[in-house]
Amino acid sequence: MQKRGFETRIAHDVTSAVSLAEEDPPEYAIIDLSLPGESGLDLISKLKEIDEHTRMVVMTGYTSLASAVEAIKLGAIHYLAKPADADEIQHAFHRDEGDSTVPISTRPLSVARLEWEHIQRVLAECEGNISETARRLNMHRRTLQRKLNKRPVKE
Repeated sequence: MQKRGFETRIAHDVTSAVSLAEEDPPEYAIIDLSLPGESGLDLISKLKEIDEHTRMVVMTGYTSLASAVEAIKLGAIHYLAKPADADEIQHAFHRDEGDSTVPISTRPLSVARLEWEHIQRVLAECEGNISETARRLNMHRRTLQRKLNKRPVKE
């Protein structure tokens, strides 16, 4: 991003990202959904409080519909699955409208993918609380943690 003229600063967790943003609010932010401690979703809210005009793109290797919807609701302007290159990220920063030409899949999701999406939705409703999510899903907490540590099924 530096080669494209962006001044970059790096934070490895929500606390240090908020600290940097309070010193000098960013115009653009690339946020990884999976951060140590609080999640990237928490960071979206906090950056929005600091400067409502910050354009945030969320990136993750563990895509789910629930987390994508929540990221957009919280104030991100786009959600990208890893790996994404600098062109995709730069394009996402300047994309203000949806794209009605995106192909719609006619294949239903697999049972494994539906399970992953459901777990992610309930986890978001429980604000990331694993124990409460496990209770709501009628699942042992360790079983849920094992499922969350696996990579999601593609489709």
